Amino acid sequence: MGRLEAVFFDQDGVIIETEKEGHRAAFNTAFKEFGLGIEWDEEYYYELLKIGGGKERIRYFLEKTGFSSSEYNMNSDSFIKQIHNRKTELFIELIKTGQLPLRPGIRRLMEEVNRQGIFLGICTTSNEMAARAVEKYMLQGISVDLLLAGDVVLKKKPDPGIYLMALEKSGIAADNVFVIEDSGIGVSSGKSAGLSVLATINEYTENDNLDPADIIVDTLGDPEGVRSHLIKGRLMDEYKGFIDVTLLESYLLQT
Repeated sequence: MGRLEAVFFDQDGVIIETEKEGHRAAFNTAFKEFGLGIEWDEEYYYELLKIGGGKERIRYFLEKTGFSSSEYNMNSDSFIKQIHNRKTELFIELIKTGQLPLRPGIRRLMEEVNRQGIFLGICTTSNEMAARAVEKYMLQGISVDLLLAGDVVLKKKPDPGIYLMALEKSGIAADNVFVIEDSGIGVSSGKSAGLSVLATINEYTENDNLDPADIIVDTLGDPEGVRSHLIKGRLMDEYKGFIDVTLLESYLLQT
């Protein structure tokens, strides 16, 4: 039996809808600027999301397709980093200009976590500069106690490393933590770290295997706005169409 002392949030697909019109668009613009003639369509990008990390997706694509260019050493770490750095710059511009909205319920839940003195962490495979931009421009007024991003761990999700690091840095026991994720690799990462996981699905992850998650909803929901639907979880009697701290605490007390 645990009690809620921390909530660790993934970023992409949980805090903001970033993948289709955010990361994918930024990747394609970067490819175009480098004159590579590469464009990842929505269906192919869905497959790439099974790979944790942007640089890792580029490398996977290059190695699997054998794509090459006479102008560049395509598989070199330095070239992949160049592309990814430019992609990150483009993505941050989307954040700064408000083109990627917060997902329903995320600000409400984070504010509630802050009010109750619960530790709030963000654990993402996204580049740290991008993650900091989301925190600065989209989460104004939210107190983030810990932000872990990008290459802070050697192995990215589905490896549990980032959540194990979050536990170590926060000093909070795994029984007292809830993770908010949106993808199969994210859920696997959280569960492998011994944490309770709530999965909130989106357009890109609705067909992922999220079954290992303790709770699955389509969105976090808001009492006065978009209501969410419970897909999995022992919460039927308490569920009112949105996820809040009381509900997460109740779940931990029952485990």
